[in-house]
Amino acid sequence: MKIAIGCDHIALELKKFIIEYVESLNIEVEDVGTYTEERTHYPIYAAKACDLVLKGEADFAILVCGTGVGMSIAANKIKGIRAVVCSDTYSAKMSRVHNNANVLCFGALVVGNGLAKELINAFLTNEYEGGRHKTRLDMLSKIEDGYYNNL
Repeated sequence: MKIAIGCDHIALELKKFIIEYVESLNIEVEDVGTYTEERTHYPIYAAKACDLVLKGEADFAILVCGTGVGMSIAANKIKGIRAVVCSDTYSAKMSRVHNNANVLCFGALVVGNGLAKELINAFLTNEYEGGRHKTRLDMLSKIEDGYYNNL
């Protein structure tokens, strides 16, 4: 498994912790930045990480900014990305099981190191169930393609 990870300047320290933790699980990490505390813009790193997921060069992405909200909005603008912002483990688990999410987002100003580990574990150790949930994912794909009036 390979995880792409990106952050803005606010989340740099948490990103470093996440990289160390994910690598301790014997999972490869691709760090797309930022690498300094110089002020920057989260959409840059959301796009870089999501591009790796869409190309199949990463299985998932983890994106971190101040709240996780900005990263999730940016990521969800990209066709084929299903990003979730989570600050509880149940949502992280169910985002995989029901929604087949491929990007996990959270906020460095919201989530500490311990909860970050729990969110990552809940996200990475659960699999998409398919079945009745596929109908909803197909509807999301139609919305992405502009057919939201024909659901």
